[in-house]
This record gives sequence, C-alpha cells and structure tokens, in this order.
Amino acid sequence: MPEAGRNPLAKEFHTLSLIKFAFPSMVMMVFMGLYTIIDTIFVARFVDTNALSSINIVCPVINIIVGLGTMLATGGSAIVAKKMGSGKADEARSNFTLIVITGIITGLVITVIGLLFLDEIVWGLGASEILFPYCKDYLTIQLIFVVGNIMQVLYQNLFVTAGKPTLGLILSVLAGLANIVFDYIFIVLLHMGIKGAALGTGIGYMIPTVIGTIFFLTGRSELHFCKPKMDAAVLLKSCSNGASEMVSQLSTAVTTFLFNATMMRLLGEDGVAAITVIIYSQFLLTTLYIGFSMGVAPIISYNYGSENIKQLKKVVRICFCFILAISVFVFMFSFFTGESIAKIFAENNENVFEITKNGFSIFSFSFLFSGCNIFASALFTALSNGKVSATISFLRTFGFILIFLLVLPRFLEVRGVWLAIPIAELLTLMLTLYLIFRHRRHYNYL
Repeated sequence: MPEAGRNPLAKEFHTLSLIKFAFPSMVMMVFMGLYTIIDTIFVARFVDTNALSSINIVCPVINIIVGLGTMLATGGSAIVAKKMGSGKADEARSNFTLIVITGIITGLVITVIGLLFLDEIVWGLGASEILFPYCKDYLTIQLIFVVGNIMQVLYQNLFVTAGKPTLGLILSVLAGLANIVFDYIFIVLLHMGIKGAALGTGIGYMIPTVIGTIFFLTGRSELHFCKPKMDAAVLLKSCSNGASEMVSQLSTAVTTFLFNATMMRLLGEDGVAAITVIIYSQFLLTTLYIGFSMGVAPIISYNYGSENIKQLKKVVRICFCFILAISVFVFMFSFFTGESIAKIFAENNENVFEITKNGFSIFSFSFLFSGCNIFASALFTALSNGKVSATISFLRTFGFILIFLLVLPRFLEVRGVWLAIPIAELLTLMLTLYLIFRHRRHYNYL
C-alpha cells in the first residue's frame, strides 16, 4: 500500500497505544471545553448572573456555527482518511483543501447575515428586556469571529487525520490559556463586561486558525494544501457523512432554546442562569467522550478503507471498553462535585446556587449512558454511514429530549427539566446497542 509505512494511522494499535494516540484529542477537547466554560465563570463572578443567562440565550447561534464546522470536519476527515488509507494521497490533499476553503466561505456568509439581522435574531431567541443588551453585545463579537470558530473546529479534526494530534493539543492549550488571560484582562481589569468575554473567546479561536493555516501551507506532513479540484460530490458526501454532528448541534440549539424558555417560565432569569451552568458543565464533562471518539475515528476509517478487519475489530473492542470505564468516572465526578461546581458559578446568588445544586443530583445520571451513544455515532461516521450516525445523534440530542422536555415539566415542574436528558440518553442507548449488533456483520467491527 503506497505510503502506508509513513502514515501513523497504519500501525497496529493495542490498548495503551490507542489511548496514547487519542489522548491529545481528549486533552484538546477538554481544553476547548475549559475555555468555553471560562467565559461563563468570569461572567458569573465578575459581571452578574443576568449576563450569564444571556450567553445561553444566544448559544443556539453558536451551536449552529460549530455544527457547520463539525459537519465539514468529521465528514470530510472520514473521506480524507479513507482515501489516504487506500493510497490516494493526491486526491486526499485536494479534497482536504476544498473542504477548508468551503469552511472559510461558509463563515463569511454567516457573519454578514448575522450582523444584518442581529436584533431580530436576539429577540427571536427569547431574550427579555433585561437580557437583550447583554445578548446583543456578546453575539455581535461572536459573529465577527465566525470564520475563526469554524476553522479551529476543522483543524482540530484534520490535525488528527494528518497524524499530528499533538500539534492540535498544543494549539488548543495555547488557545485556552489565551482565553483565560484575555478574559481576565478584558473583564476584570478593563471592566468590558460581557463584551470582554466574547472578545477573549474570539482571540482564542484565532490561535489554532492562524498557526494551523501556516502549518498546512508549509507541506510538512503528508496532508497539506494544494490546488484543489472542485468536486461537489466530495462536499455533499462530507456534509451527509458528517450530518450526525450537524444534527447534534442543531438539536442542541433547539433544545437549548426550549430549556431557556421553560426555565424562564418556571423560575425567571435565575432559572436560565442555572440551566446555563448545567449545559456548559455537561459540555465540559462530555469532552472526554467526544475527544476520544474524535481521536480514534481516523484509525477506524483508515482500517476500514484498507480492509484490515482484524485491526478494525481490535480497535473497536478497545474503544467500547474504554468508553464504559470513562462513563463511570464522569458520572461519579459529576454526582459528587455538582455542589462545588454550582458554587463556582453562583457563589453570589443563593437562589441560582440552590437550583443548580439540585439539578446536578439528577442530571448526573445522563453521563452513564451518553458516552456509548457519542462514540457509536462517531463510529458510524468513521465508517461513512451518516444515516445511522445521524439517527443516534438526532434521538439523543433532540427527538427524545423534545418529548420529555415538553411533557415532564407539566407534571414535575423543574424536576421534569432535569430528568429530560438522562431519560433521553437511556432510551437512545437501548437503540444504539440494537444498531451496533444489527450492522456488525456488514462492517465486521465485532
């Protein structure tokens, strides 16, 4: 197989070597989660909880942006990795370049449309008179940095495909540290409020974007920029193959909107602040699952493309065992430290603290089930089965949550809000197990 000896994806993986390969992606995603949640911590402690609530009000827009970037990244990465595994290096580089250019154009279009209809978007997301100015200030700056947001998501996936996960880790750490430093400067020292939080995050986006672009321009890896060939089929396949990730983010956008509306109705701005803490904490804690899945996906795609069935089975078996172990760890951590996490955000607001603390005691159970669902979705994406992957993502992030979020609060009020996600994840897990066994003979991963 041409160039297989040069490609890190081609080697034989064991438990430790697989975890070692995925580890940079896991740490990278944790840092991404940290510098996402840093904004909310600084805003909650140095501005106020109304500003914290406003971040969650505009969060659906950010979800859509990240969803588009992740769709191109995961779907495109699977195509590129498979072609590299099949020895089609030149075609893989052309596809890679085309995908990156598409991401840039998409980001510019979103920025223009978003700024033109800014007020309408903020009111449409359900901002109250109190929250509107906070929402507008935060979203304006986020829209300016859309290209950077999409590009850093793209590069996080493509560094792994290029066999350079450590570089992605280093850039994510730098971006996270920069975000913390600039949040402190802008919010604490310069008193810029929520504008400072958005600006710090935007600068964080640009670090992996700029350095990643320079890296892929230099041609120091097998995967680098070249003159691309326009191939609509590749773009359509990238979008369809990565549809599960887009579905996941769009679903998160809608459910976040519904969570905000429900909590605003039940408990007002304090309720929205509490659900903001829970949602951002969930994102941080699930980064272990997401990072691991992201790290091993190119290995799965490569071995599937090269028809190395023995190695494919071994890798998938190790992955499921690791996910089960991590799921128990994350659940225990969330359940026993939920009160401490709530205090970090809401030390100055006793009502928000109590609401959040009670939420963690119920919500934490979702982590027992979500890890397997997240990995299974990534598995089918890596195998170029976007349909099954999208089904899993759709049900766990939207379908089941929508049903329970509309029904349970009518009978259980706030307790029903906290139960919606754990029950949705449990039902999705049942379906996931069925789909895994149903397709095992076709893909030979078990």
